[in-house]
Amino acid sequence: MSEQRHGTTHGAPGAVPAFPDLPEATIARLPEYLRALHNLEDGAETISSEGLAAAAGVNSAKLRKDLSHLGSYGTRGVGYDVALLTAQIEYILGLDQRRAVCLVGVGNLGHALAGYDGFAGRGFRIVALFDAAPGRVGEVINGLLVRHIDELPQVAAEESIAIGVIATPASAAQAVADDLVSAGVTSILNFAPCVLSVPSGVDVRKVDLAIELQILSFHEHRKASLTALPGGRVNGAVGTEAVGS
Repeated sequence: MSEQRHGTTHGAPGAVPAFPDLPEATIARLPEYLRALHNLEDGAETISSEGLAAAAGVNSAKLRKDLSHLGSYGTRGVGYDVALLTAQIEYILGLDQRRAVCLVGVGNLGHALAGYDGFAGRGFRIVALFDAAPGRVGEVINGLLVRHIDELPQVAAEESIAIGVIATPASAAQAVADDLVSAGVTSILNFAPCVLSVPSGVDVRKVDLAIELQILSFHEHRKASLTALPGGRVNGAVGTEAVGS
């Protein structure tokens, strides 16, 4: 999981007077709120907490508590100002800066990520692609030339890259992470199925699709077990435990 780093005081145009100290769970939900706001019908000026919560897939009480951390409480009987709330969340997430991102590893997954056009609308620019395989270097994907990983330090400095995406096999991921850190990258999104070791001050988020499928498999197994016997009793135990930590 990623470390949380907190800022100090910043000014946000028409939004938050100071950078808030947010719980990790709230940070994780802010992109969902932003996606829901962007998906509203054109011309919507306000939205109720219930409407936004339903669109984001959370309960309204949780949403109101999350947004209160931003200093946004809405107006009773009216709801939240869509434009202002969108600006607040984009500011907190740092999406007003169009952050430069590099991608290392352009195999099947990396190739798909490099060709995805949706990042631009979410506040990110993929500015460089890297690989070490001779058959990949020199390829052009979505208008970007695949460079050799040895060029990473120079390109990272030229493009002011702060975020790197690793889409390599697990065996190469740690070496790539080391290269990214050495080049000044301070945030890493890791798609490789392994745990990375990085210095303090470098944030890592891990995306492992196999793990997510295994978790869903557990839920499928549990549901099947709970319906296997009358009353949901499995091997003498009532199968009503809540799942989670």
